[in-house]
Amino acid sequence: MIYCVIPTELADELYDRLVEHYRANPNVQVIIDRRSEDRRAGEDVDAETSERRLTRDRRRARPGTFPALHDPSA
Repeated sequence: MIYCVIPTELADELYDRLVEHYRANPNVQVIIDRRSEDRRAGEDVDAETSERRLTRDRRRARPGTFPALHDPSA
């Protein structure tokens, strides 16, 4: 299934036209984005919470060793 997502601001202008355009293709569904704004936007975060978020980052490099590679040309 392919979803053609239309922003709410353009729904009045595009929705009917896109539904008509994709009418013959059953694999495409035209939908209107109805998500609300991010509820966390503008939220004040205290220093402790901010620090905790930094220390939870799992993507940081971990120390370790790599096995020696065999060089076939040697």
